[in-house]
Amino acid sequence: MDITRSSPAPVRVVAVPPEPEPADPTAPPEPADLATLSEPAGLTTLPESAYAEPLAPAPADLATLPEPAYAEPLAPAPADLATLPEPAYAEPLAPAPGAGARARRRSRPRDLLALLRPGQWVKNLAVVPLALLDTHPWGAAAFLRTGWAVLGFTLASALVYVVNDLADRERDRLHPVKRHRPIASGRVSTAAAGVLTGVLALSLTGWAVAGPAWQWWPTALYLALSLAYSQGLKHVPLVDAFIVATGFVLRLVQGALLVGAEVSEWLALCVFSLCLMLALGKRRHEMTAAGRAHRPALSGYTLAFLDHLVVLVAVLTAVSYVLYLRDDAALAAGASLVTLLSAPCAVFGLARYLQLLLVEQGGGNPVHVLFRDRATLVNAALWAALVTLALVLPHASA
Repeated sequence: MDITRSSPAPVRVVAVPPEPEPADPTAPPEPADLATLSEPAGLTTLPESAYAEPLAPAPADLATLPEPAYAEPLAPAPADLATLPEPAYAEPLAPAPGAGARARRRSRPRDLLALLRPGQWVKNLAVVPLALLDTHPWGAAAFLRTGWAVLGFTLASALVYVVNDLADRERDRLHPVKRHRPIASGRVSTAAAGVLTGVLALSLTGWAVAGPAWQWWPTALYLALSLAYSQGLKHVPLVDAFIVATGFVLRLVQGALLVGAEVSEWLALCVFSLCLMLALGKRRHEMTAAGRAHRPALSGYTLAFLDHLVVLVAVLTAVSYVLYLRDDAALAAGASLVTLLSAPCAVFGLARYLQLLLVEQGGGNPVHVLFRDRATLVNAALWAALVTLALVLPHASA
């Protein structure tokens, strides 16, 4: 038998409708048929349509289908959530807590108070009364004038906080913590914040008029620096931190003016370097927590650079404090031992802050670090007791 004449068999199989078994493309043909088939020339003589017709329903053709037909059955799959447009995917996260009008009416007074940042007022209580260290004797008038200075800087700092939050509301929304601030989160409208700014400005003006004439210039200079800071200087590396530290020196000067004391140069340098260390530490924490996107000035810093600056300023703080105790502090001769014991407390406080900043990655809120850390609180209480004893001894001996 001539095996080359067996080619009509494939033509007959293609012409008839495919049976269930032969139509399965995964079932290989019998080995005997492969041996009896001639060269593939017989297959190439078939019409193109007849050859492609039985292969159309084969699963292998899925790879050759057009892209829309292939992607259509996968549209409702859960994996398509990643391909949805960003607004559609983020829509469930859009509503902020307390978005209802009734909830906002209930929280408005509380949110307005939070906008003033009462937790930061302790900075004024910690710096302005330092002018009493060089005031002798202490009396009720000195304490009242110190309280008046604290009130003025509290109003001024609250005004600065509101203005800063208004200017930075868009940028604060990018920060993981600052986006919860009243203006950035939408709990306080810009109109309400503007009204509050006017009230604070009028109150501060009344404070300046009611106080001693021309002794409010440190507060006015603080406001001018703060406005320049808000308008652009906060985006300049190093200048931003130095302006913040200068504001605390002005607090000290304001307290000294109202009390009638002379500001010690070493004490002013100690306050400046300490506050500069805290400002640099805050920027370091922001870089590690949220990157550089929300504060343009961070582009001029690196972690290594900030680490060197923080340590350098901490050393300057310790040296200036010791020199203040030796040269300018009004201490009695018998208080030298007390003074010597207070110096290690100051060094321990600096070391503890560096530990929280560099080891425990804290320092984002200096107020929380200084007034909520147990070791810092115990050390500060011991230091305050020693310094108070050293200041009281001269009056007791007199």
